[in-house]
Amino acid sequence: MSQHLPNLDHHLFDGPPIALPPGAHKPRILLLYGSTRERSFSRLLVEEAARLLEHFGAETRLFNPSELPLPDDVAVEHPKVQALRELVLWSEGQVWCSPERHGSMSAVFKAQIDWIPLALGAVRPTQGKTLAVMQVCGGSQSFNVVNQLRVLGRWMRMFTIPNQSSVPKAYMEFDETGRMKPSAYYDRLVDVMEELVRFTVLLRDSQALLVDRYSERKESAEQLMARVNQRSL
Repeated sequence: MSQHLPNLDHHLFDGPPIALPPGAHKPRILLLYGSTRERSFSRLLVEEAARLLEHFGAETRLFNPSELPLPDDVAVEHPKVQALRELVLWSEGQVWCSPERHGSMSAVFKAQIDWIPLALGAVRPTQGKTLAVMQVCGGSQSFNVVNQLRVLGRWMRMFTIPNQSSVPKAYMEFDETGRMKPSAYYDRLVDVMEELVRFTVLLRDSQALLVDRYSERKESAEQLMARVNQRSL
């Protein structure tokens, strides 16, 4: 395990971040990143995050955005779109990481979110799920993207955890094999993933209660489906 996570001080952990109830399955975490470059630092950061999450007892899956069509450019039956939506439904928590480009999240990342509807039939695929937000920067540290991702997570009705990660000069923070070097930024990544596991386990069995809304109960099931399935402009 020390070879798998050489930068982690294992003496500071006497077990998983939170104990699972007997018979409970591992928290299911989907990780999305925002660049298709061969050496994508947002991908390298979520790969490092996935290693930590698995060490903390989670099950992880990464979605590769390569060949995902532009939103509305193809039918939703496109296999890449369907693969993304299936992973979103599978997940109980998510990690979003995008590079900062022109002061904003990348188009590659935003396209993934735009393919995730607020509702699939009567099911809201992201509602009530936990979210951790991260960004990588080519220059000095910025928080533009993580702030935008928080707004986006709120719009998708997710519970965004308080902690976050922003890695400046990301090209200096990873070695030639793609592993993150020891630093305060790595320690912050550990903090964020540890916190995400805790929030996911604490909230997942209460999702139905936490997102139960008066306005939606007031509508009949037929009215609700008609409203949420309206075509966006």
